[in-house]
Amino acid sequence: MVNVPAEPLRLFAEPDDAGSGERAARPLRLTGPVLLLSAALLLSLIAGIALGPTTVALPDVLRYLGKAIIGGTITGDDVTGYSIVWQVRTPRVLLAAVVGAGLAVVGVAVQALVRNALADPFVLGISSGASVGAAAVVVFGLFAGLGVLALSTAAFLGALGATALVYLAARGGFGLTPLRLVLTGVALTYAFQAVMSVLVYLSPSGQAAQTVLFWLLGSLGAATWAALPLAALGVAVAIVVLLRYGTALDVLSMGDETAMSLGTDAAALRRRLFLLTAVVTGLLVAVSGSIGFVGLVLPHVVRMIAGSGHRRVLALAPLVGAVFLVWVDLLARTLVAPEELPLGVITALIGVPVFLVVMRRRGYAFGGR
Repeated sequence: MVNVPAEPLRLFAEPDDAGSGERAARPLRLTGPVLLLSAALLLSLIAGIALGPTTVALPDVLRYLGKAIIGGTITGDDVTGYSIVWQVRTPRVLLAAVVGAGLAVVGVAVQALVRNALADPFVLGISSGASVGAAAVVVFGLFAGLGVLALSTAAFLGALGATALVYLAARGGFGLTPLRLVLTGVALTYAFQAVMSVLVYLSPSGQAAQTVLFWLLGSLGAATWAALPLAALGVAVAIVVLLRYGTALDVLSMGDETAMSLGTDAAALRRRLFLLTAVVTGLLVAVSGSIGFVGLVLPHVVRMIAGSGHRRVLALAPLVGAVFLVWVDLLARTLVAPEELPLGVITALIGVPVFLVVMRRRGYAFGGR
């Protein structure tokens, strides 16, 4: 459920806020933080591959990865360890990094798109639409011919269908305004959730309902090498495109009238960003389910560190999101091993207390007071 205030909040401090008591964004060189976060991501990836219900020694991890990448011979004693490292954990850990990076960067774009500090990649109803598609697969057995790809395919098609509905319903005589977009997304989210609840209620077995509910809270348990390329490509394209729009996003966050006075077509920019974020969100939801918190809060955490300029935020947010979700996934598969916890449970239990502590210490006011 998404709760959004009737009036959009200002995301960023405007010039008049400089003396209002909110901490002003301080210029920050990006080279150091980017290098530090890149090193943290590399160490996190290795730790994520090595650790789990069955721990693989670090030298063996590096040896297996080397043989998989540059070639070599695996002895009979190494088959089990090699399979765990290369066929099970490596695609899963890489997919966790891709999904974390994607949700964080899309969260930055959506918050600027709708000018709402409470927005996240799922506020536009895309996640709920994907959930309806996934639930339909479990209940009715749709796309059975696609095998293990049936759930992802249905979820992506559901996300695209929801995107089209939100876009058509939100369009008005004045174009695609932030408030209409948010309200339409929230309203259709309720409708999609109602449909999904009916599908879960009609599920033929308790196992089917449990599968749907676990997927709704996020999981990377079905990660494979085949799921990685398309999601990674979508996230990479989104990062490049959004970095090019960095200055435009700064202008858009100040309001449509200000954007128009500065020569930016807010309606056209919002339409392009909406389509981009919708497609990327659909790709991510299709491979990981609905993982909350990442796209909502991590953009704010990055702004506390780097300031509110979108080029800075978009440069750091993907790295922060990738590191965060790799460790979340590691906790999800080790805390109650051999069972797994839904990722959404871990993100909420870790992220919310940390965010509240950081927010109070830094005096972050989300652009308002």
